[in-house]
Amino acid sequence: MAFFELRQYQVKPGKMDAWLDLMEGEIIPFSVATGMMPIASFRGEEDQSVYFWIRRFENEAERERLYAAFYESDHWKQVLAPKVVELINREAHQIQRVLATRLSPIQ
Repeated sequence: MAFFELRQYQVKPGKMDAWLDLMEGEIIPFSVATGMMPIASFRGEEDQSVYFWIRRFENEAERERLYAAFYESDHWKQVLAPKVVELINREAHQIQRVLATRLSPIQ
């Protein structure tokens, strides 16, 4: 059964523009290149510390395979991860696995 991953991050004060540049210019394109397709990306309208995005996985085996391709890559470890720690509070991020309801437009 397909499921979604809702990932919410706390962006460090004054870093939202830099975070969006990193996400949209590097992390999301690399995610797509490794096969992990994000389906939505959001920032807080009033709260400049809120960012979240949603990714979809067909099943747990696919999630594990795509996580390995992304997070175990040299590009993530050497290029992206060092930039991420400068822009978000990694200890505060929240990851929720969610299922679409029967009438949800995204399945």
